[in-house]
Amino acid sequence: MKKAAITLLALVLSIPVFAQGKFGADSAECIKYLSYYSEYMKQNNIAEATPMWRKAISICPPTANQQMLINGQKILRREISLNQKDPVRRQELLDSLLWLHDIRAEYYPNYATSSFNNKAIDIINYFKADKKKGYDLLKPLVATVGASCSPAVFVNYMQLSVDLYKNGVLMPDDVMGNYTELVEYMEQSQAKDIASARASVEQLLIDSGVASCDNLIALFTPRYEANPTDKALLANMVKMLATSDCVDTDLYLKAVESLNEVDPSPQSAYYLYKLYSARDENVAAANALSGAIDQLDPTNPDDLLRIADYKLELATFTFKKVGKSAEAVALAKQVPDLNPNLAGKAYFLIGTIWGSQKCSGNEVEIRAPYWVAVDYMRKAKEADASLESEANNLIAQYSRYFPNSADAFMYDVVDGNPYTVNCGGMREATRVRTSK
Repeated sequence: MKKAAITLLALVLSIPVFAQGKFGADSAECIKYLSYYSEYMKQNNIAEATPMWRKAISICPPTANQQMLINGQKILRREISLNQKDPVRRQELLDSLLWLHDIRAEYYPNYATSSFNNKAIDIINYFKADKKKGYDLLKPLVATVGASCSPAVFVNYMQLSVDLYKNGVLMPDDVMGNYTELVEYMEQSQAKDIASARASVEQLLIDSGVASCDNLIALFTPRYEANPTDKALLANMVKMLATSDCVDTDLYLKAVESLNEVDPSPQSAYYLYKLYSARDENVAAANALSGAIDQLDPTNPDDLLRIADYKLELATFTFKKVGKSAEAVALAKQVPDLNPNLAGKAYFLIGTIWGSQKCSGNEVEIRAPYWVAVDYMRKAKEADASLESEANNLIAQYSRYFPNSADAFMYDVVDGNPYTVNCGGMREATRVRTSK
């Protein structure tokens, strides 16, 4: 402690308070100077209050008046501002300011949390040029106050950690350790703005580059195992792991699965579909996307459009990945009524599915699916002009596989007649066409 700080406050600590009463050995002088400086403070005349306050703080014990300690902080902040060009004097005043917070916390324990939070804010404000010193002062203070820290203190402490890491002062493990500590405190905090502070702390960690997959897995695995249904924890895990490109980890999948169970939503179910799909867990992926559809409200216009999008996506996935053509066609057929703007794509998919079928039977029955495929390709380009070129190419391709007229005649099938195709669990009415 600097000499001036000791000069300023030594008497406060040396007076045997409880033996001499609330106002100390010279209670009359104590009360007099408390009154003098207080009058100036009421007039917001801090300059005139300062010498009277110095006299009061040298005579009166801390128990005399808590306001004496609070007003002293205002006085010292002004003195610090006036001594910016004298670094030695500024530091002496700053030491005294921080000491006042400690005295208030010691003698007025009901206000200890407020005192330490105010001390932390002063550290943050006055040590911007010396981040290492500010960090060293703030670290034990955060540990002392814990979950009762002001949200702003959590954010600034994390900012200091990241800045010092980027300056080569702290190691990655230091930053991760500080983040872990802060998260534990923030989970217990009842502060109004804690959600915003938590988001800021998370973003600082993400931006720092310290949050590698290995670090995050080491951080979150024991917490997840201890609280697998904690919604806030799960949401935090999903966000942090996704932002750090850890979506291919087992822990990430577990977190999304658990979050979808704890707080089911179309968004989480759709995301599960994407995760399962990336892992080639196709049946699970299709079930997740179906679950997302089921959670949407068809009476809501926006949800109705999403249902159409999801059903077209599910139809495509069911055909290409799950290999269930009939289910895919059934889904695709629902899309035009849900969203006419997607009709062309839905018809194109149905045509593609029919064109891919390998059916058993005679020469006509084997080739009959191509009639249906062409029917839907024509509907696709009529509904969506952007599909015309691709649809025409497929129409030409499928038409080459129509049965020839001789085969048709052999099986009593005549051009232009109605014909019902049964193949792969699907049934469709069409008309006969032959190649010459």
